[in-house]
Amino acid sequence: MYIMMYIEFLRMVKKAIRKQVYIESHQDRILKKKARELGITEAELVRRALEAHLEIGIASGRDMAAWEKEKSFIVSRIELGHEKGRALQGGRRTWRRDEFYEC
Repeated sequence: MYIMMYIEFLRMVKKAIRKQVYIESHQDRILKKKARELGITEAELVRRALEAHLEIGIASGRDMAAWEKEKSFIVSRIELGHEKGRALQGGRRTWRRDEFYEC
């Protein structure tokens, strides 16, 4: 485990920028506990939290316009099922997937 952490550390050092922050004592306890539970360093946990909170890194690749378009498509398919009387009955669908494809 430590070898993998060291390899990850070496990869990060080349592009890492050192920051110093002050945290409250209760935050320190939570940080230590969570890092230990996940088997990662406290620094890695802080980096992951920053990425998740600030939506940087992988998260910035999200295309919300594409998601809205997909969501509209999904809703239209659901409505099409209701129009054709193919809604769920008894918790099970009554339609086959190929019935909704356009030829």
